[in-house]
Amino acid sequence: MKTVYSPKHNLRNPKTELAGGQLVTPFESPKRADYILSAIKSEQLGPVIAPAQWPRSLVESIHDIGYLRFLDTAWQQWTEAGNEGEAIPNIWQSRSMPSQRIPNHIDGQLGYYSLAGETSISKGTTEAAWASAFVALSAAELIHRGENSAFALCRPPGHHASKNQFGGYCFLNNAAIAAQKMLHDGAQKIAILDVDFHHGNGTQDIFYQRNDVFYCSIHGDPMEAFPYFLGFSDEIGTGLGVDHNLNLPLQRGATFHIWHQALNHALRKILQFTPDVLVISLGVDTFENDPISFFKLKSKDFTQMGKTIASMNLPTLFIMEGGYAVEEIGTNTVNVLKGFKNEAA
Repeated sequence: MKTVYSPKHNLRNPKTELAGGQLVTPFESPKRADYILSAIKSEQLGPVIAPAQWPRSLVESIHDIGYLRFLDTAWQQWTEAGNEGEAIPNIWQSRSMPSQRIPNHIDGQLGYYSLAGETSISKGTTEAAWASAFVALSAAELIHRGENSAFALCRPPGHHASKNQFGGYCFLNNAAIAAQKMLHDGAQKIAILDVDFHHGNGTQDIFYQRNDVFYCSIHGDPMEAFPYFLGFSDEIGTGLGVDHNLNLPLQRGATFHIWHQALNHALRKILQFTPDVLVISLGVDTFENDPISFFKLKSKDFTQMGKTIASMNLPTLFIMEGGYAVEEIGTNTVNVLKGFKNEAA
């Protein structure tokens, strides 16, 4: 299996995250990708290749142009306003302030275009986000050219990024961008299976009214886990998208047995959809020792996860999402890919 990787992810190296009322070292850091890349090379999973450059229009097909313009200029605006720290939102467009006017001041723009306050924008963030999207697009191109599987080692991750908001460490929705490219290239239907611990609110939002993409997520109950306000089981899509959205929230302490039952249910629904390609939003923060999650999967369980996904017998694109601050992120990610590769072979 080929891995697409860009060292430009290192440009995203924030020093601050708002957590527990303090500014702490971010859980989403460059060493996440380092752990994974090291494990891929150690296990000789396959070639590691650089991404190609892609037209901006492919990202604009998913994200609002005004939002992309904001990302391109946010750091410059922030520093020109005299700020010395990293850009963290401190005001939001709330239910009591429904105006759709976009402020001129950077503080107002941060509040308009963000969905959470934990994710700071630092120098190099936008460049890293675009490189991450190009990684996803390049891996999608491998599938288009006939590869049975590919792994996009994306960082920063993407599934919390909606059409016009960032948060949850995400700025551009890599899985959605890749799926849209494959539809443009001739696929009729794409299924996205999100196995990250956190619900992919951005991906759901992007495809919620469409019937050419089936989105399914297995995640921590949003009554107890980020992003809190989306990811409930009664969210099934609207308009053309009715019955093309499936959420499977699980309770605190879910073991692999419980999680795997949800996976099998999700895969049965995906088979009924008959997609041309399966996209996996691969978060391994379901691991029992992940610092910001509450499922109880063990490292060996990720191998079985890969095997079960391979049983679908579909061209499969893996796109990296979450998994935080533990060296086992490399082991767990590679276990999924090895399980898939060995079963598919």
